[in-house]
Amino acid sequence: MIEVGSSVFWRGTVALIIGSFMIFANVYVTQPLLPMIANEFSITPLQASGSFTITTLTLGISLLFYGPISDALGRKGIMVMTMMGITATTFCLSLVQNYESLLALRALQGFFLAGLPAIAVAYLGDEYTPEALMVAVGLYISGNTLGGIGGRLIGGFVGEWLGRSATFGVMSAISLFCLLAFYILLPKSQHFEPKPLRIGHIVMNMKGHLQNRRLLTCYLIGGFSFFIFINQYSYVTFVLEASPYNLTAKYVGLLFLTYLSGTLGSAISGKLAKRWSQPNIMVLGTCIFMLGSLVTLGDSLLAIILGLLINSFGFFLCHSTASGFVSRNATHAKASASSLYLVFYYLGASLGGFYLDPFWQADGWTGVIIGSWFVLGFVVLAGISLIRQKSAVNELSSDNA
Repeated sequence: MIEVGSSVFWRGTVALIIGSFMIFANVYVTQPLLPMIANEFSITPLQASGSFTITTLTLGISLLFYGPISDALGRKGIMVMTMMGITATTFCLSLVQNYESLLALRALQGFFLAGLPAIAVAYLGDEYTPEALMVAVGLYISGNTLGGIGGRLIGGFVGEWLGRSATFGVMSAISLFCLLAFYILLPKSQHFEPKPLRIGHIVMNMKGHLQNRRLLTCYLIGGFSFFIFINQYSYVTFVLEASPYNLTAKYVGLLFLTYLSGTLGSAISGKLAKRWSQPNIMVLGTCIFMLGSLVTLGDSLLAIILGLLINSFGFFLCHSTASGFVSRNATHAKASASSLYLVFYYLGASLGGFYLDPFWQADGWTGVIIGSWFVLGFVVLAGISLIRQKSAVNELSSDNA
């Protein structure tokens, strides 16, 4: 098994960070391009936004596919093949001349984009020691934040400079570089044990994960956290574009640099897990998230930016810890368990806007924060229940001894 600090540890971890960056840069590169897409193809903003939401939709659905397939066929090969698919579809996006083709390619791209997120943590669970797993998961998820930031910045700045088609061309070149680095750096699986691919068995695995109280609680923590986090960013853009801030779209796009504090939160989550239990860290991260939400209620732009920095740190501290928790506590089919976590995660992202909209309509940004606190309060309670579940297990073990 791979130990913390070894050369193989760093090769594998850096490979997964690079792969994670590639995935999420491709997911989010279209967000700053939406007005450009609407103008180019003479479509409404709602239709243009479909080029982003169709990708997250097919990504979320496909997560259920890759976990079981990798449990049967292996990890690295599938991750490499899906990254090849991403690179190819991104290049094809630079050539499309109509919106229907763009939409179809983005849907297909979402299918490929699910491959690495569905399998990466399971690969770590197979090959890394428990201590190395906790550290590596935090570093790997830091690649998610860097990819989210990088994709938006590439889309915004390259799009404004060279246009929509050239942006996808640049993104395909970056993706090809990431693919080659990933293939060269990631060690081959040494401890993977294949399982027969049976549909009935897959369904039973999923059912078993959902019946595992600890896993289900963690799924809800991850899903409801992202439910609030990603949609707060959507609503705060309206706040900053309006008076008294009056920021232009380019500067609003720079707002996502606040994700950098999330990179730090993800990176240190593994170190914190050496000292405290993972459920305790999830609760801590959520409480930090709640604090940051309150800070954004300040009147100044500085207060909003500071609050979002705190939010991002707290959210990614919780999310990276929850991801590692799933891999450590799944009793079987670890890739399937990790995939199911991400299904809850992306489902939360899809539904959060519908939940927060009535609060926005009623009381603007203050209403959004009130609505956020209701959900985040539930997440804290869910984390506390995980702590109590562990305590109950420890007490039972002591009694048996």
